[in-house]
Amino acid sequence: MSASPRSGATDELGPDEPEPERGGPPDADRPAGHDGSDLLAALLDGMDAALCAFDADGVVTHWNREAERILGWTAAEAVGRRGLAGWAVRTADAEEVEGRLMAAMHAPGRQVHEFALLTKDGGRVLVRTQSAAVRGPDGRPAGLYCAFSEVHTQIDLERSIALSEALFQDASWGVVLVDADLRPAVVNAHAARAFGTGRTAVLGRPLGELLSEGVEELESALTHVLAEGTPPAPADIRVSVRTPRGGRRRCWRSGFVRLSSPLAEEPVPLGVAWLFADVTEARQAEQEASLLRFRSNQLHRAARAAAECEDPAEAAAVHLDFALAGFADHALIDRVADGRAAPADEQAAAPVRLVRVAAAPADGSGPGPFTGRSGLPVRYAEGHPALQCVDRVGSVRATAGAVPPERARAWAEAHQWPADTVHALCTVLRSRGRTLGVVTFLRGSARSPFARPDTVYAESVAAHIAAALDLAALRTTEKSP
Repeated sequence: MSASPRSGATDELGPDEPEPERGGPPDADRPAGHDGSDLLAALLDGMDAALCAFDADGVVTHWNREAERILGWTAAEAVGRRGLAGWAVRTADAEEVEGRLMAAMHAPGRQVHEFALLTKDGGRVLVRTQSAAVRGPDGRPAGLYCAFSEVHTQIDLERSIALSEALFQDASWGVVLVDADLRPAVVNAHAARAFGTGRTAVLGRPLGELLSEGVEELESALTHVLAEGTPPAPADIRVSVRTPRGGRRRCWRSGFVRLSSPLAEEPVPLGVAWLFADVTEARQAEQEASLLRFRSNQLHRAARAAAECEDPAEAAAVHLDFALAGFADHALIDRVADGRAAPADEQAAAPVRLVRVAAAPADGSGPGPFTGRSGLPVRYAEGHPALQCVDRVGSVRATAGAVPPERARAWAEAHQWPADTVHALCTVLRSRGRTLGVVTFLRGSARSPFARPDTVYAESVAAHIAAALDLAALRTTEKSP
């Protein structure tokens, strides 16, 4: 017979009786060794920085794997040692090093120092340490921890941070960090000025809201970099920046770098660093220089080819053909109606009449070289650019403007030009102080209107053509009785 519970004895439970609930914390019955020490050890060993800890007497209590990697001493060899003298620090330096470390227990915050520590194989490693006190339940210092890393590693980290700060503060080119959704995540001051907005106004906005042209090309480049990696060389991307006054066309020399997380086992793209510089003026200068070289070469080649022509009229046609390359779609030569050169004061006394004597190319859109011997004048209406050119003794530019194709065709036909003409440039032919006629260059809608540099080139061509026409007229006069 069992005793009563009040007597202090314990009742025995039968085989089918449930165990009564017990009080106390839920892990009171947890086996020893599972009280969190395993988790602490895993956290310490997984740190990127080396870490050791000391108790209040200076005995090493913790030593992680990164500390073992840097110095070579294992946790079994390090834990339990008093101080660092003789094994991790030279004996001569031990007093100073340990004194500065242990002072961190009584100092507020973290203390940063640089020491030379010894490796297990006898070498020396310069490390940078951060030390701070570990306080007990009563708030008093119970020890300290010391995290350290090789100085060159720390310097590399600081250099990377300094580089990032400099790029986003003082860089003289644009830097934009674009996330995986192709939206700006960070923008430096130079890039913000290039977009014509503030730094924060750009963040998170689609690129299409910032650029009106070149968006597809830019997004394609960013997508390629995210998928394939950093391209081997920068590229020129022509864009048009949206501004309150309309688009502003620019040429940006752009380089791209894929950003990947250093914490992932496999490269995980975080976005793209887009660096660009505005090279619009440089590219324009290069294009103008290239165009000038090409046109100079054309004039040289035309002069050499014309020198081989026995007939001066044929030489004029050669100059006209060479001038078309890369410059215009059609060219016309109209000469004064009587076939003779007339001074400017004599031309003012009578209306000017022009006869078509040459056209290039001779493809059916106009007469071939030096036709029009019948002397019938071209039906130019009053105020025609060619007539204005003769009256002013200078060049005249004309354009149909941005009009529908039907209106542009009607405009060209009214001026007696090929139906695809949209832009025209008329240049007077002058020789020996007399006006011989007009050379007209015509462009279609695929080309831009004639500009001032085009006028200069046309006048150079006109000088050669006028000399050839004047020589042809002199030969005709000599042959006539």
